[in-house]
Amino acid sequence: MSISDKIKMLLVGDGEAAMYHPLEPVSLELEAILKDEFELISTEDYQAFAELESSEYKVCISYTDCWKRDLTSGQTAGLLKFVAGGGSLIVLHSGISIQRSYELLQMVGAKFTHHPKYQSLNYYGASEGHPLLTNVEDFTVDEEPYMFEFDPFTKKTVFLEFEYEGERYPAGWEQDYGLGKVIYLQPGHNATSFRPEAYRQLVLNSARWAAAREQV
Repeated sequence: MSISDKIKMLLVGDGEAAMYHPLEPVSLELEAILKDEFELISTEDYQAFAELESSEYKVCISYTDCWKRDLTSGQTAGLLKFVAGGGSLIVLHSGISIQRSYELLQMVGAKFTHHPKYQSLNYYGASEGHPLLTNVEDFTVDEEPYMFEFDPFTKKTVFLEFEYEGERYPAGWEQDYGLGKVIYLQPGHNATSFRPEAYRQLVLNSARWAAAREQV
């Protein structure tokens, strides 16, 4: 597939401004996973959110690490309009930090509350037959067990769970927002999170589904 045939995807995160999750190591892993079908454009400039409405991107990935920094009203509106108008948003791990905006919190569908210590976690499919789980086996990886409070006002499908102290918790969900789609994937603390083949397949499935690829 030539580069002109690839679907362009925007990845937004933080470099030196990152509190815990720098963009570059993760962007390299994502490029390796997606390179055959997608052209991944990475940026640390949050103003890219404001310009998404009229851009050529079909999918935006949030890997923001802005736990103590707000998006501007223009950046918030741009991301909302992009998804509501038919674009897709994939939120990876700390990308849920855009929850500081209550509008974006509702679009993502849940609020991060806390996480126990970084540790080995087992992940399991939680929605039998879901297209995002095609060819995705259960897997184990060292990760931060993010915990969430779900927005009761939006309908979402949890398709991935992790086990912690004998109980299972949501680790991946998807929902419609206007004409667009939103996917959240909890693994992504560092580059190592993307090494299990099953998770690489899940990331690829998510990109294809978000971009309305026929084969998932």
